[in-house]
Amino acid sequence: MPYAQVKVSVDPELAASFKSACMAADVSMASMVSRFMADFSGAMLRHKPPEYSTRRLRRAAVAKLTQQLEQIKDSEARYRDAIPGNLQNSSVYETADETVSLIEEAMEMLASAY
Repeated sequence: MPYAQVKVSVDPELAASFKSACMAADVSMASMVSRFMADFSGAMLRHKPPEYSTRRLRRAAVAKLTQQLEQIKDSEARYRDAIPGNLQNSSVYETADETVSLIEEAMEMLASAY
């Protein structure tokens, strides 16, 4: 298997910390970097993005997204409703109210699509 040399520029303090950690673990820096790269590339292969190739899968994803949006909307509405009366004309209240409205609008758009 061919090998390639990799050069990386990092903060000197970070490099010294990495070198110290490798020495403490009694591992060479090259083997540690190689192991990290192998682990990372393996992790990237294991985490494929979900496929939405069928209508059923897309509808299930939309339903899940709608549930999550509902939870976020409820949380934001509780936050908005807990704002004291003297701040109900403030930008904080208006932002929370607008957020709830936008989430409701997004949920309506999703519902009308499916």
